[in-house]
Amino acid sequence: MTLAIALAQINPTVGAVAANAALIRRARDEAAALGADLVVFSELAVVGYPPEDLVLRPALVQAAAAVLGELELESAHGGPGLVVTLPWAANGRVYNAAALVADGRLEVRFKHELPNYGVFDEKRVFAPGPLPDPVVFRHVRVGLPICEDIWLPACPAHLASKGAELLLVPNGSPFEVEKFHQRLDLAGHRVVETGLPLVYVNQVGGQDELVFDGGSFVMNQNGTLAHLLPFWREALVLSHWRKQDGHYCCDGNAAWSAEPRLASIYSAMMLGLRDYVGKNGFRGIVLGLSGGIDSALTAAVAVDALGADRVRGVRLPSRFTSEASSRDAADSAEALGIPLETVSIEPPVAAFEQLLGPVFSGRARDVTEENLQARARGVLLMALSNKFGDLLVTTGNKSEMSVGYATLYGDMCGGYSVLKDVYKTEVYALARWRNANVPGGGRGPGSRVIPESSLTKAPTAELRPNQTDQDTLPPYEILDAILNALIEEERSVDDIVARGFARETVTRVQRLLYTAEYKRRQAPPGVKITRRSFGRDRRYPLTNAFRES
Repeated sequence: MTLAIALAQINPTVGAVAANAALIRRARDEAAALGADLVVFSELAVVGYPPEDLVLRPALVQAAAAVLGELELESAHGGPGLVVTLPWAANGRVYNAAALVADGRLEVRFKHELPNYGVFDEKRVFAPGPLPDPVVFRHVRVGLPICEDIWLPACPAHLASKGAELLLVPNGSPFEVEKFHQRLDLAGHRVVETGLPLVYVNQVGGQDELVFDGGSFVMNQNGTLAHLLPFWREALVLSHWRKQDGHYCCDGNAAWSAEPRLASIYSAMMLGLRDYVGKNGFRGIVLGLSGGIDSALTAAVAVDALGADRVRGVRLPSRFTSEASSRDAADSAEALGIPLETVSIEPPVAAFEQLLGPVFSGRARDVTEENLQARARGVLLMALSNKFGDLLVTTGNKSEMSVGYATLYGDMCGGYSVLKDVYKTEVYALARWRNANVPGGGRGPGSRVIPESSLTKAPTAELRPNQTDQDTLPPYEILDAILNALIEEERSVDDIVARGFARETVTRVQRLLYTAEYKRRQAPPGVKITRRSFGRDRRYPLTNAFRES
């Protein structure tokens, strides 16, 4: 007995049911031309993943069901069977369902394990299904566990006990650093426990703050990889199966080595930005170029993601902007091949200060006047975004957002934040990596694109004379290590102090982290990179009197 199973790694758009159905049909036809018996798609491919509360709209569920009905009818005319997942209404509830469509027939199984941690809120919108039994496809008993169903042993064990011969797993597994290792490990555990080979099909593409990296694979009964699909792009691969000694085995032997950390982060930022711009219909992006490392790296990612013809840089100097910074901004734009406009903020800042002068009379200049400069820049950049239809991309990083080193309605203005989940020390590492490498699928130049002086000079907001970030913050090497312990690891102050950091510094960083929560709630979305990104993963109260000393 032989079987040809195609893994269809596609990039659906949430809510675009008709467009997603077209992707499914295109993949079906391509697989049919290759001789596939069955095509497996990623989780909720009909509606896109994650649909969040959109699932609560009956019209969406009905539209998905209508597509499934059409696919069922089409399957009666021959061609490969399909495994597609969609929201499915039954008994007054909505389930995350896997449907096997073949030969004019339909079998449906419901997701049993609903994730409700990190970025996942499936218990909010879906009902859990019972442990699913296998379905029979052309004399082969296949299990259809959906994503989280294989993160725990119960569902695969149940399928094995009911006679499943093969596990076909639709997934919506978002990227974070080192995530692929986790996927391989858990798949290996399930294969060992059940004695069943496994087909793992992941989504690819950006969806708001989440990026899906693809990397679908086939794992044989002995734990070896027979196939590994590419990361960061759509793909379709045909796997060939044969029954041997009572077990199904897939032909092939996939070589795999870990993608370098910085390369994977850069690719995630590119894909997240590209799809956010494309799926939301923006012409391109606009961003402020200060001459600093954050804006230089953001511009490089934007050009690599979209091409130079869809990126516009704006220099917004003030009396505090150094000639070196202006030159660095120009060098960055020239290296990337993007236009650079210059709009001085001096006239609007002077007007604000004149208007507020009588009200501020008798009070010394302070951070208020600094924030007026940042807000003038925000107003001007938003005006350019508004006038030309470009998405304004902010350039702040995770270190700054963690401690509130950013101005509401100023440098935080924008619709998307590429570096939102990237610490400052990682920003430098990524910039050096990009100067030495061309990212896969990148549309930018191959030469050095980030000015050396942006990498070597002291970071500064240039909102007052001779200002540097370290006037206000600890050195970034220290700050980022403390933040990582507080955010990613949820360590106590005592634990962090035991690592050799000064208690005064740790408690100060903790206080800044908590008090900046109100700013982060108003920040634009950005690409999730770490396992504890702001917004989707880490949810702290705005009003919070708790402190550790």
